Order: sequence, then C-alpha cells, then structure tokens
Amino acid sequence: MIRRLSPYLYTAPALVILAMFFIYPIFYMFYLSFTSWDLVSPEKTFVGLENYKELIHSPDFLQTLSNTLFYTVLTVGISLVLSLFLALWLNRKGNRYRFLQGAIFSPHIISLVSISLLWMWMMDPQYGLLNWVLSLFGMPPSKWLADTSSAIYSLVLVSVWKILGYNTLIFIAGLQSIPKEVYEAAALDQTPWWRKLTRITIPMLSPTIFFLLIINTVNSFQVFDTVQIMTQGGPANSTNMLVFFIYQNGFDFFKIGYASAAGVILLLFVGIVTIFHFLFLAKKVHYR
Repeated sequence: MIRRLSPYLYTAPALVILAMFFIYPIFYMFYLSFTSWDLVSPEKTFVGLENYKELIHSPDFLQTLSNTLFYTVLTVGISLVLSLFLALWLNRKGNRYRFLQGAIFSPHIISLVSISLLWMWMMDPQYGLLNWVLSLFGMPPSKWLADTSSAIYSLVLVSVWKILGYNTLIFIAGLQSIPKEVYEAAALDQTPWWRKLTRITIPMLSPTIFFLLIINTVNSFQVFDTVQIMTQGGPANSTNMLVFFIYQNGFDFFKIGYASAAGVILLLFVGIVTIFHFLFLAKKVHYR
C-alpha cells in the first residue's frame, strides 16, 4: 500500500504549491469576474455578466486587445525569422562565433527593467542615441515612444532585442541535432542552398520552431514590464496591453471584478491560441 502511494507522496508538495499559487487563483479570478468589488470593502456584490458586457462595449478594451494581438504577431514573427537566420550564420566552430553567440544571448539574462530604462534613454526625442544615428544618415528624428504611430513598434523593437538571443541559441541547438549525413548526401547531389534550407533544415527544425512559437506567443500575451516602465499604455492608449490593462483597472482604479473579467478573457485567448497551434500546426512537426 505504501509503495503504491509513494509516487503521490513524493509529488504532493509540488501539487500543493501548484494548487495554492496557480489553480486556486484561476478559479478565484473566475469568481471575482462576476462580482463588483473595490478591494477595500469586505463585501462583494454579485453582478453576473455585467463586467463582461462592459468590457465588450469598451473602446479602450477593444483597442487594448487589438494592440496585444498586433504586438504578439509582430514580436513572434520578427524574432523567429531573425533568430533562425542568426542561428544559421552562427552555427559554426571558432572562438569568434562563440563570442558572438554569448553577445547575442546576453540581453536575455539582463533585467527587463534595466533594458527598458536603457531603451528609453536611447529613444529620447532630443538626446537619444537612435535619433543621433538617424541624423548621420540625413533622416528626420522620430518621437519613438511619444508618437501614436511609432510607440508600439518601439516596444516591439525592445522585445525582439530582448528575446532574440534565447531563440537563436535554441535554434543552434536544434541545428546541431540534425544528422550531418543528411547534408553530406545533399552535397553529393549538388543540392542548392535554398533547397537544403526548405527541404532539410526547416522540416527537421520543426519541433524547435513549434516550441519557440508556443513559448514566444504566450510570453508576448503577458507583456507588462516594458509597458509599465516605458509608456504606461500611452500615448492615447496606443501601447496598452491586456496585462497592463488588468493591472491598471485592478490596482489603480480598484475595479477588481472588471479586471478579473479581463483576466479571464486573457486566459481564454491564450488557451485558444495555444490549442489552435496544437491542432493545426503540430501536424506539420516532424519528430525524428
């Protein structure tokens, strides 16, 4: 009997922590989404679906949802493409390439707060380094974070720079797991490089691509630090994202039920996108 229960006893501490800090908060958030609560008063008023109706008819929420989807598509797409080509270039022997791999990976281990402050200085409209570089090429300065037309692209730039090194090293690990005999056979057949890329490299990297696609998508939906530090959702709500929207309504405006409803919608969106990836993209993954 004890031997049968031993696996459950070993995993019990982890399961208790998981239930306390992950599962219970999710169910409690669902409950709060049907209430009106200001976080101060002890009583919660049941309002049914009113929070969800208010969200659906809120222009600010709809714009926030659109911003999040747009930011996610750009960040994930650009980072995966750039990191794949960087990995193809850096997947070589030599100290120079090892140094470049470490240099590209270094932003991933730096605090996002430090990165955001650094990029805010670089994007300063008057004294920023980026506008100085633009002036060297005779280009007009940009307002970067202060302009509604460029603010969200500036956040995408920071996020891509942050995660590029991690994606690149994962791709390099995937490239090194591909058997060399496959490329040797293609070289004997005088296969062009682009055909090697599309018929050998990318299909055999599909598990790595699929993994990074899921991880990057989930992380992009949860973006908070860069928005909080660099833009606070502005200008004119053009960079507001779902997680910052939830934080703002919950802890700035004390609309806990409203914020919880937005959290439920975020959870549903992430779940739907993840299920979509597994249903339609997992079929194209080739496991060796």
